[in-house]
Amino acid sequence: MNRREFAGFLGLVGAGAAATALATPAIAQQATGSTFDKIRSTKKLRVAGIVGTEPYYHKDIATGEWSGFCMSMARDLAKSLEAEVEISETTWGNAVLDLQSNKIDIMFGLSPTPSRALVVEFTRPIMQNTFTLIAKSGLEPKTWEELNKPEIRIAVDIGSTHDLFARRVLPKATLVALKTPDEATLAVQSGRADAVIQVAMLSLVTVKKNPNVGKIVVPGPIVRQPTCAGVRAEDSPRFRTFVDNWLEYNRSSGVVAEWITSSLALVGVQKQDIPSDIQF
Repeated sequence: MNRREFAGFLGLVGAGAAATALATPAIAQQATGSTFDKIRSTKKLRVAGIVGTEPYYHKDIATGEWSGFCMSMARDLAKSLEAEVEISETTWGNAVLDLQSNKIDIMFGLSPTPSRALVVEFTRPIMQNTFTLIAKSGLEPKTWEELNKPEIRIAVDIGSTHDLFARRVLPKATLVALKTPDEATLAVQSGRADAVIQVAMLSLVTVKKNPNVGKIVVPGPIVRQPTCAGVRAEDSPRFRTFVDNWLEYNRSSGVVAEWITSSLALVGVQKQDIPSDIQF
C-alpha cells in the first residue's frame, strides 16, 4: 500500500468513526425512548395504586381487584393507548419518586405543588377539589377569616396540601399538626381540635364513614385546588400532550364527573350527600 492509498484508508476509517459517533446519541435515545413510545411498544401502562385511599383507590383484599376514581381513569387511558394497566402499590409520599425512578408512567390524583413541579410534570387539571372543614358541633363559620384566631384549633396532616393551605389562610389559628389524615380526624372526635381541614373528596368519605366526627362546612370565599396527573419529566412532550387531550375529551363529555360520582358511591356517598357548594 503506497502513501496515497494509506491516506485514503485512514480517511475511510475516520469517516466511519465520525458516523458512528453521530449515530450513537440517536441510537441511545431510540433505545431509551419516550414514555409514549414505550407504552405503544410494550402495550403496558404502568400506574400506581394506594391501598385504603377511597374513593381515589380501593383494593379488594379478597380478590386483589382495584377500583376507585383513579383506577377508572387509568383503565380508560390504557384502552385509548391500546395498552393494558400494570399496577404497582405505593404511597402518596413515594409517588413522585416512583415517577422519577421510571417505576410508573403516570400518577393520578396529585396536587401540582411547586416543590413537586421541580422534579415531575403535571397534566391539565382532572378536577377542582374544594377545601372544606369537618367541624365539631356548634362550629359553622361562614368565612375562613372567622377561624383565623388563636382560640380556634385546626387539625391537619403534616406536609399535606391541607397543612400548606392552613398555614397560608389561617396563620393566627392554633394548628394541631398530626402525621396522618386519620389522626387529624380523630383529634376533632376526641375534642383535641375544633375542626379538621380536608379537600372535599376526602371529607365526604370521612363523614359518611363516621357521621359523629362532625359536619362538613364550606367557608367562603370558596377555595378550590386542582387535582392533576403527574408524569415523568422528559424531552418529549408526546405522552403529556396525549393525556391532556384525553382529559379534555372526557371532561367536556361529562365522563370525568361520572367517574367521580360513581367512585364516591362505592363508599356510600350519594349525590344528595354532596353540598351544593362542592363542585368537581
